[in-house]
Amino acid sequence: MDIVHDLRTQSPKAQQQALEQYGGYVWAQVTRLVSGLEDAEEVYQDVFIKVFKKIELYDSQKASLKTWIARIAYNESVTFLRRKRQAMVYFEDRHGEAEALSDAEVDETLGHANEETIQLIRAAIKYLPPEEQAIITMFYYDEMSLKDIAFATESIPSTIASKLSRIRKKLCKIIKMLQS
Repeated sequence: MDIVHDLRTQSPKAQQQALEQYGGYVWAQVTRLVSGLEDAEEVYQDVFIKVFKKIELYDSQKASLKTWIARIAYNESVTFLRRKRQAMVYFEDRHGEAEALSDAEVDETLGHANEETIQLIRAAIKYLPPEEQAIITMFYYDEMSLKDIAFATESIPSTIASKLSRIRKKLCKIIKMLQS
């Protein structure tokens, strides 16, 4: 069964298969960005409504179906967060302080995969703006390639690599703040 073809014919069976195959992935991506069960469920539903309505726009030459769906999940999550823009305060680096950290310092802080470090990283991610949260989680949690993240965020791989470097340094700075 060619799921893309069947989705384009609006086959309920194909839609169910898409939900089963990609639902967990989309749910994980959405819930890492959108807090609150009801809000996350709303965004999750919006993602699949858009997938089913916009499947004609999918081009297998540009990305895998999973990556195309990730792009929609990213856009829907960020759009929701912007629309809901509550009094959220995000960490903003002043005077390039995060840039002053060396890659070795960042690797030292983020590189130890023990439970305490993982918990600190999870806490620190919440202080990043939604776009940065999405990029860092797609790279580390979803293990997406720079190319796939670039597709999902409508960017280019070299830009994503630069952003990842800056975000990692910012995370390191936030972790150091949380520890003090």
